[in-house]
Amino acid sequence: MIYPGQRPLGYLALADLLRDQITDGQLRPGARLPSERDLAQTYGVAAKTARAALMQLRQEGLAWAVVGYGVVVRETVEPVRVAIGPDDEMTARPPTPSEREQHEMPEGVPLLVVIHPDGTQSLYPAHLYRLTARPD
Repeated sequence: MIYPGQRPLGYLALADLLRDQITDGQLRPGARLPSERDLAQTYGVAAKTARAALMQLRQEGLAWAVVGYGVVVRETVEPVRVAIGPDDEMTARPPTPSEREQHEMPEGVPLLVVIHPDGTQSLYPAHLYRLTARPD
């Protein structure tokens, strides 16, 4: 809630508040986040600000939209570590729609691409994998 003399929240500050509720367990995986309207009323922000805060959490992979239900806290997943060789190159890019569907990737999560010396590529969703350099 905004009080006289207090600066209004921006969408990043509102996303921070919601993120804190997720990380400290107040909002558990599967829990529905407050609607844009509820956030706007509770925190005295515009609906556009509330929408942007929810989108921020979706882009970070902390939440996802369920059609007809709302925005829900995602299950946390411990990333798998993958060692890449010294001659491998790594880059990141947005996934194609079919790659996003195939890997069940949240919006805003990049695809990590490892290009091997022979030209083949390995694809890793950034929310599920951490790439580490393998020693020579």
